[in-house]
Amino acid sequence: MRKVLVLQHHDFSACDLGVLAALNLPQPQAGAGSLRFPVPEGFALPQEVEQALLGQEIDCAVLPDMAFADLGLIVSDMDSTLITIECVDEIAAGVGLKAQVAEITERSMRGELDFEQSLRERVALLAGLDEAVLQKVYDEVLRLSPGAEFLLAECRQHGVQFMLVSGGFTFFTERLQQRLGFEYQYANVLDIENGKLTGGLSGRIIDAQAKADLLVQYRGQLGLQPEQVLAMGDGANDIPMLEQAGIGVAYRAKPKAQAHADACIRFGGLERIRGWFA
Repeated sequence: MRKVLVLQHHDFSACDLGVLAALNLPQPQAGAGSLRFPVPEGFALPQEVEQALLGQEIDCAVLPDMAFADLGLIVSDMDSTLITIECVDEIAAGVGLKAQVAEITERSMRGELDFEQSLRERVALLAGLDEAVLQKVYDEVLRLSPGAEFLLAECRQHGVQFMLVSGGFTFFTERLQQRLGFEYQYANVLDIENGKLTGGLSGRIIDAQAKADLLVQYRGQLGLQPEQVLAMGDGANDIPMLEQAGIGVAYRAKPKAQAHADACIRFGGLERIRGWFA
């Protein structure tokens, strides 16, 4: 498949693109906030050019030359990807343990801790918390990432299905599915007894491997080719699904996730998922 160098910025008139002159690229196709340059087979963006673009807060990537409608499925992480928060950290605020739990979360997302072990450790600290705190977090703290509603509207318009796979909790994924109208959601189930969190989890743990497995499962069920599946996430536990996807996108991500992605969104919002494509 032909490749294109895609640049994204909110105002290219304020950018200096002279750094591209030495690449001898043809005239780009311009879209809303994007420039698409056809590139020869085997093209790689020189590091010094990439750094010059990033210094101007331009998101850039070399990707297959595809229309958005050519995708069949987007698989997305939830915490710090589709939404701006880490839900477990905000729930822990209800017992005065946000800082302690957030430190564990950060280490886990950097890939320094085993995900399942760290998840169970964090959830155990929530034992005894009233389940009403979950609704309070959803209503008062949870915010969609910039561009999320636009991206999902584009998915509906172009027939691209959307799956939310989260190492977080079904309390939030189920409500987001109802609110936003996407097709599939998977996350971890918090044990609740008599209106209180027990500190345990029920059923299958949605960890890094489970995310990748669900991507492969639905790719097969929907009859899609690998290049028709895009995955997006921010942490180390998203790496296996980024690698399984035809296109892996790291969104405001930790360095380990960026290193395993085909494209990184460092400066824009989730509208830039749409902007990678014609």
